[in-house]
This record gives sequence, structure tokens and C-alpha cells, in this order.
Amino acid sequence: MAATDFKDYYQILGVSKTATPEEIKKAYRKLARKYHPDLNPGDKKAEQRFKEINEAQEVLSDPEKRAKYDQFGQYWQQGATGTPPGAGMGVDFGQYGSFDDFINELLGRFGGRTGRDSTGGRRVYTYSTGSPEGFPGGFSGFEDAFGGGGFSNIPTTDTEAAITLTFSEAFHGTQKRLQLDGETINVRIPPGAKPGSRIRIKGKGQISPFNQQRGDLYLNISLQPHPIFKFEGKNIICEVPIAPEEAVLGTEIKVPTPDGSVSMKIPPGVNSGQSLRLRNKGWKAPNGKRSDQIVKLKIVTPKQLSSQEREYYEKLGQASSFNPRRKLEEVRL
Repeated sequence: MAATDFKDYYQILGVSKTATPEEIKKAYRKLARKYHPDLNPGDKKAEQRFKEINEAQEVLSDPEKRAKYDQFGQYWQQGATGTPPGAGMGVDFGQYGSFDDFINELLGRFGGRTGRDSTGGRRVYTYSTGSPEGFPGGFSGFEDAFGGGGFSNIPTTDTEAAITLTFSEAFHGTQKRLQLDGETINVRIPPGAKPGSRIRIKGKGQISPFNQQRGDLYLNISLQPHPIFKFEGKNIICEVPIAPEEAVLGTEIKVPTPDGSVSMKIPPGVNSGQSLRLRNKGWKAPNGKRSDQIVKLKIVTPKQLSSQEREYYEKLGQASSFNPRRKLEEVRL
């Protein structure tokens, strides 16, 4: 066994050997988000780093496995060079062909040391993307991307894929009839899915050749662009045009929301680009609550004027003392 076979899982996660479970979990999530293959397509180094991060987390997050790893790792140099290990160590290095053999047995992979495969006994990660018609169903809840408990320790047979919804489907919820390997399955998308949400579908991943159990499928949600609405954090935003006289005098206008038009008061003297808030008129959350809708005002001028309108604008220009560029007149470099 070469001493270089040893992997320092603490160094891989960037934590100390005395790190608490919460510190390990936090470090893992940060690194997993950074090196996730979906965010680094085609990057083999990032994919390998992602596998190492998951392997380190799997060992260090389990108290029993961590204790065995600490005990084994402490004497690795001695075991690799044939030096007798310290008293009470309890690990016979001679039974392992490499450090990976020890880790495979520690994690129960491939039946221990005798079950290594062409990947060197490491977990295989499969990622796929496609259209909604290519995925199975069986909704069991959704969570924010890279958040919650569903992201960590993705098993070998789990699969990740993408599904694109319209704003209407995501807001109201929808049913998708999907096909996978000749199997027709209905998927229920709950109201309030948004970009970055993940849906976990239990038992619809790949079948493990070792235990014949089926992994899970994770669907990453994206939305088709909408001509009116966009996301701004958890809220939605829309741009609404108003006339110059409406901006000056104030008015009440109709504003589109996901539920239909509502009345909104515009105070006098607003500026183009100014934002107003419609509380509880934004996006649905899984708990049934609503975020806010941000209304961004845009003052637009008429391109064609009647003779009377032109006359009034000319009189207003002559009578008005307002100069919006007054502060610019004294600017010098």
C-alpha cells in the first residue's frame, strides 16, 4: 500500500479534525454546490472533485465511520511502510490492498474488498437532461436547489434531470404524463414551483445491479420566459407603462397579477423606473402563502398628438418652471 493512497477527508472538505457535524455539513453543502456537475458541464476535474466531496461527507457525517476513519488514518503511514501500528489500534492493514479497499469495506460498497469494479470501487454518478416527456412521475415534494436534506449523499442509482414549465403551470400546479423506458407515469407538479426548485421522485431512478433497488429521480425546475412577469428573489416583478400626466398628477390604474388585474394607486410625482409593491400578490409558496409583486413604473410619451394635445403641451412647456436638468448645468470636470 502506498502512503499516497490515503485521502485526507478533512482537508477535502476544508475543515479541522475537531469539526462539529454542523461544520462538516455546512462545508459539504458549500463545496457540493460549487463542484456539482450540473454547474460544471463537461468538467472532469469538477466531477472528480464532486465525487471526493461526497465520499468525504459520507464518512465524516457518520459518527461510527468517522471514528474508524480517524483510527485508520492516524496510523496510515506506519501501516503502509510495515511499521507495527500503535497499541489498541484494532485495524489490520495487511488485509487491505489499498486505502480504497478499506473505504469500500467501511462504506459497505460492492460487498467489501472483493467487489471492486472498473471505477476503482467509487460511486458512479449519472446525470441526464431532456424534455418533460422523457421523465417519470410519482411526486413526493419539492425543495430549493442545493437546499434541504434531499441534496446530500445522492446514491449511485439516483438521476438528475431538468423539466421546463410555463409560468401558468408552475403557479397553479399541473399534471404531466411522462414516458420512461415504456412506462407511462403521471407527475403532479404542486403550485408554486419556481426556477431552481427540485422535485424528488422516489423509486424512479436507475436500478442498482448490487441490491436491485431503484434510486430516486431529481427533477430540476426551470420556467419558460414570460412576456410580463419575471422573478426577483422570491417576489415577481412586472413593468407597467404610465402617461406623463399620470406620473405628474397621480392616478389609479389596472395592474396585471398572476390572479388577474387589480387596481393600484399611483401617487403624484413618481419617476420612471420607480417601483411600487403589491403585498401578497406575488408567487405561491408550498405552504400556501404568497410573496409580493413589484410593479416597476415606466413613463412613456405619446408618439402621435392631436392638434389640441400639442397645443396643451406647448402651453404647459411655456408655463412650467420645472427644469429636471438644473443640477447638471454647473457640472464641470
